[in-house]
Amino acid sequence: MTARFDFAEFEWDEHNASKNGRKHNVSPAECEEIFFNEPLLIARADPSKILYNERRLLAYGSTNGGRPLFIVFVIRGNKIRVISARDMSRKERSFYHEETEKTD
Repeated sequence: MTARFDFAEFEWDEHNASKNGRKHNVSPAECEEIFFNEPLLIARADPSKILYNERRLLAYGSTNGGRPLFIVFVIRGNKIRVISARDMSRKERSFYHEETEKTD
């Protein structure tokens, strides 16, 4: 479940970026950081959550400062488009640590 994949850049929707900052105090830069830090866990979202014919993916990772984030995103071509971002819940942090310990 740890992941590395090729992408060229991030695509930001101004509404989503400002919503993440306003509601969860997560900046676009913090969102981008987790995709470059190890360990990074990627999972597919519930298939019922497919909107606009795009499969949503879930990312669990940490910022450069060690902040654990949960991110919902889609891949469009070779770009990552963040839909939402927030701090991991206690349950998500537990899952993240359990899964990353398996890969060590």
